[in-house]
Order: sequence, then C-alpha cells, then structure tokens
Amino acid sequence: MPHSLETNHHHLQSNCTQEKPHSHAHSHVHSAESLRKITNRLSRIEGQIRGVKTMITESRPCPEVLVQIAAVRGALDQVAKIILDEHLSECIVRAAKEGNIESEIKELREALDRFFNNII
Repeated sequence: MPHSLETNHHHLQSNCTQEKPHSHAHSHVHSAESLRKITNRLSRIEGQIRGVKTMITESRPCPEVLVQIAAVRGALDQVAKIILDEHLSECIVRAAKEGNIESEIKELREALDRFFNNII
C-alpha cells in the first residue's frame, strides 16, 4: 500500500465498536478498494470546503453558498453510508459469529443516535 494510503488508513482505521476514544474492542481494516474510495471522496470534500470558504471571502450570494454547503453535506452523507455499509457487512456479521451481536448493535445504535442528532 502506498505511503499516503497507509497514512490515511491509519486515520480512517477504527474499530467497529468504540466506547471511548482510542479504546477499541477490535480493529476494523478497510479493504484497499474501500480505502481508496473513502479517501478520494474525502479529498473531493476538502476541495468543496475550500470552495465554500472562497465563496464566503468573495462575498458570493448566500443562496449560492447554501447550495454548495448542501452539496458538501450530501457528499459527507455518502461517505457515512459507505462506512455504515461496511460496518453492517463486516463488523455486525463478525459480531454475530463471535456471539457479541447485542453489544455491537447497542454501540451502533448509540453512534447512529449521535449521527442523526447532528442533522438539522
């Protein structure tokens, strides 16, 4: 894996369960294809954010800025969907095989509650 992907992977690598920051029950490893897809999307989102910042500094019309912010939110939602899909297909399946599905689902519910509470 190239260094940049390795570095990004370290930052994206997380556990499917996470009670406290840096206190993980097991590690979650993204496939190379998934990692590439996620990091590419995040790079595009970074560019979109810079574009919104430029629009603000150039005093562009508020409706134009709001449309771009909506695009960023949509792009972030797509990244979240990819991560959730992986969690369901890998981590939840693994937890079921290991016999700890209840705690995995509880932690997923808590994460989803936080995720959805941040939506206006």
